[in-house]
Amino acid sequence: MNHNITDVPGVKVGHQQNYKARTGCTVILTEAGATCGVDVRGSAPGTRETDLLDPVNLVDQVHAISLAGGSAYGLDAASGVMKFLEENGVGMDVGVAKVPIVPSAILFDLAVGDPSVRPDQMMGYEAARLAESGEVNQGSVGAGCGATVGKIAGFEQVTDSGIGSASIKLDNGLIVGAIVAVNAFGDVRDPETGEIVAGAIEPESGHFLESAKAMRQMVETGGFPGTNTTIGVVASNAKLTKAEAQKVAQVAQNAIGRTISPAHTMFDGDTIFALGTGEDSYPVDLVASLGCEVMEKAILRSVDKNN
Repeated sequence: MNHNITDVPGVKVGHQQNYKARTGCTVILTEAGATCGVDVRGSAPGTRETDLLDPVNLVDQVHAISLAGGSAYGLDAASGVMKFLEENGVGMDVGVAKVPIVPSAILFDLAVGDPSVRPDQMMGYEAARLAESGEVNQGSVGAGCGATVGKIAGFEQVTDSGIGSASIKLDNGLIVGAIVAVNAFGDVRDPETGEIVAGAIEPESGHFLESAKAMRQMVETGGFPGTNTTIGVVASNAKLTKAEAQKVAQVAQNAIGRTISPAHTMFDGDTIFALGTGEDSYPVDLVASLGCEVMEKAILRSVDKNN
């Protein structure tokens, strides 16, 4: 066990980033195909191919998920992932071609680095090319390269965050993993202790401001819609229908509510994908419960300075 999402069979992860510009993308490859669902809970999302994942729609297998910085510009990285997969013969066979299915979600990092540099097709291609099983780099890499949390007092008082990943394996063979890029408006709390571990910093004291309480004193909450967002993926080796995958994604959003305060604001575009890669059936409530648990761990690891 690597204790990250690549413990799930069929899942690879690759990062590519520009450290100077503080932006990047993270690609979760499922080249053999995976059933996918999605849940969009934030009020300022930036996504691609999410309508396709509705259980009433036709296509039920995806070949990668692209997570990127760069705001809406970063959706372009998914085209590079498609190019890589096409070159390697991966995609939905439509007779005249194989079309890779690559849903995507983005976060806003333009204010912390060089806003003229964004994840593009080349960066998406490279992230896909570098994807592998095994260890997953965490912290300020990939889509989390320019991620920050705690923006209620402006970008001068934020805490750096990034990418986090975790996994759980049960004795019955079920493996559930998560990966997340945390760029939240709110603070990150340890749900076991209630302690703030990353967030807005009060400049005079150097202590955390406690954003949820600070909001009560404000006539109008500061911020711009779309300037935040927590985006991630839960994967399991369970056999899932699209409806079950969507349910897993919905339940995994509870992890954001448990670890980020305030969560799902008008300034966030929180989006969680769920993947099923296996052939064995497990109770969907069990998969979803573990998905929420590993997403909590992944969120905490995204702000762990030891990464």
